Amino acid sequence: MCAKTSTQSPAGEAVLFETRPCEGRSLGLITLNSPEKYNALTLPMVEAIQKQLDAWAEDDEIAIVVICGAGEKAFCAGADVRALHDVLQRQRGRPDNDAERFFAIEYRMDYTIHTYPKPVVCWGQGVVMGGGMGILSASRYRMVTPDLKLAMPEIRIGFFPDVGATHFLNRLPGSIGMFLGLTGASLNIADALRVGLADYAVPNDAFDEMLEWIQAEDWRYRVETNDRHLHETLHRYAAQYRLDLSDSHLEHHEQFISRVCRGSDVVSVVSEILEAKADTEWFKTAQTNLRDGCPVSAHLVFELLNRGLQQTLRDIFQMELNVAVHCMRHRDFMEGVRARLIDKDNKPRWTHRDVASVPKGWVKSHFSMPWGSGKHPLEGL
Repeated sequence: MCAKTSTQSPAGEAVLFETRPCEGRSLGLITLNSPEKYNALTLPMVEAIQKQLDAWAEDDEIAIVVICGAGEKAFCAGADVRALHDVLQRQRGRPDNDAERFFAIEYRMDYTIHTYPKPVVCWGQGVVMGGGMGILSASRYRMVTPDLKLAMPEIRIGFFPDVGATHFLNRLPGSIGMFLGLTGASLNIADALRVGLADYAVPNDAFDEMLEWIQAEDWRYRVETNDRHLHETLHRYAAQYRLDLSDSHLEHHEQFISRVCRGSDVVSVVSEILEAKADTEWFKTAQTNLRDGCPVSAHLVFELLNRGLQQTLRDIFQMELNVAVHCMRHRDFMEGVRARLIDKDNKPRWTHRDVASVPKGWVKSHFSMPWGSGKHPLEGL
């Protein structure tokens, strides 16, 4: 459970900022603080986090930044997609509406964490999905707990794995990233460590102890020296625990995933996954997510990961924002959120019947810049 803090941000209680004294300097603590919503991200939250990160980057007193989530259930379940749905209902047709602005600012925040001039530690407890994965993957040091449930399940709501997923899914071994994007399959702590999506396994109740270890050390040196020392400190801190990491979902399916998901045609890849004999509940759930998911989303996952292989991180975030804005302007996202989160009938009526029915031109159109000749919101990254 993330430590409680008392200092509130301009966004109110939804995100909290605090500085903690260390030997020599201080650490900056960011707490996502809406546990009743699994710490889902909103526009005011990402705006406030970006502002604070910018300030701490220039503050010589701050040596390290730590990011966590309040409560015992989740670090962050992603964006508050219900709120985005409501915004689109009110502001649809308006250029630069708050839903589109949310993604532009969220992606800038993630890019800032990826490229931050000081080491960032993320405490990934419980549910870590979507936007939570974006923050975790962008952080220099990723601590995870035994109750971890990590996923990019956007295909279920007519969206796609974003927040830099084109980068971090492509870095996974054996085409596992393609499988995770297409199926929204969840990973446990053993899986996350196995494929490099996390660095250290630590108990749920050890957050305050981690802060104490950091605060006890001397951080008055150059960033590079502090970073090496932080690596050593966190390694020693985590090494005292011997957690059971034997129960991996991926371990039983890696060969199949590696063989199938390296295919060059999304229709055949999807068909092979759906036609495979499922011998675990985990794989059956992944198949169901893909079968009931948005056909356009499957194409977007496939296209993004293939295009992203030769792109810089900056280019990836710009490309993902193009696609995200097009998704906001088309009906599948609204329909997916309606079916999954509002009416909860779990019967989305997608624009296209299945993956084979989606025209190539429709997929390609999502990658054009949706602002015409205007300036890209992430041009300055």
